[in-house]
Amino acid sequence: MPKKVLIIRFSSIGDIVLTTPVIRAIKTQVDDVEVHYATKKQYHSVLEANAYIDKFHLLDGDLKALIEDLKKENFDFVVDLHNNLRTRRIKSGLSTESAAFPKLNWEKWLIVNLKIDKLPNVHIVDRYLEAAAPLGVKVDALGLDYFIPEKDEVEKDWLPETHRGEFVAFAIGGNHETKKLPLDRMIELCDKINKPIVLLGGKEDAENGEKIADFFDRKYETEDFKEPLNELGKKALIYNGCGKFSINQSASILKQASYVFTHDTGMMHIAAALKKNIFSIWGNTIPEFGMYPYRTKFTILEKKGLSCRPCSKIGYKKCPKGHFKCMNEIIFDFWLP
Repeated sequence: MPKKVLIIRFSSIGDIVLTTPVIRAIKTQVDDVEVHYATKKQYHSVLEANAYIDKFHLLDGDLKALIEDLKKENFDFVVDLHNNLRTRRIKSGLSTESAAFPKLNWEKWLIVNLKIDKLPNVHIVDRYLEAAAPLGVKVDALGLDYFIPEKDEVEKDWLPETHRGEFVAFAIGGNHETKKLPLDRMIELCDKINKPIVLLGGKEDAENGEKIADFFDRKYETEDFKEPLNELGKKALIYNGCGKFSINQSASILKQASYVFTHDTGMMHIAAALKKNIFSIWGNTIPEFGMYPYRTKFTILEKKGLSCRPCSKIGYKKCPKGHFKCMNEIIFDFWLP
């Protein structure tokens, strides 16, 4: 009789992608195992093509209904990769053996509030794998997984003719404003890249994407922006894809890009799963939290040495100090062949 294992991670895109080595390890290293995965309904598409998952259980607002659904499965083990009140309620309702990953809330509080660094030098993927250790699984060298459904593969002719050869993807979004470059610095970065660029993001990023594209199309007067932008070469070719593609279609575009520039977001982890060369941009959060690109080539772009950084383990709508030095003072020190 097969062993049934439930993995729980409700959100969000990046965190779910970071659980994929655990999914793979359990499916490939545990004999005759059936892998189930519980997540929020809106994030199902992130894992829908993952061949290591046998069955999904989707939370659509009604936790009690989800628990009743899960009870019917008679799981042998629960791997809790969210470790919050809801997942504790689920585990209590299932009354089966389980393990949860260490969230390091105390260590994060210390570095955010007192700037005392007690964080272990351990990637969050390896902390996730600790929760699966009772099953006898071990870390492998394959990195993250991201499977793109065939229906979501983006054809070259979906992009402008200027972007059908080599191009760079720039994921301009972020869940919090303090994790994103200000608009003028995004423009400065695009000018530094100086190659055909596809901007990626959600509908909420479309306005900024259009402003960036308009700047390089000379539709905007440069006086609308900060003075240093007047000195830019303004030769970058921009295609604003923000809000035009689904998450899986955006992943397909990342897959085709020569390089990926991204803030500390889910798109960064999707790019890592696709083994892209990543330029990872960090503002109020820090790579030392353990969520830098996993098992792929990457370059960190950040402003070190600020006494106020990190100011949060997540982010804010605006800089608490008002100066936003963590993003405004990043030096774009890189070269693309």
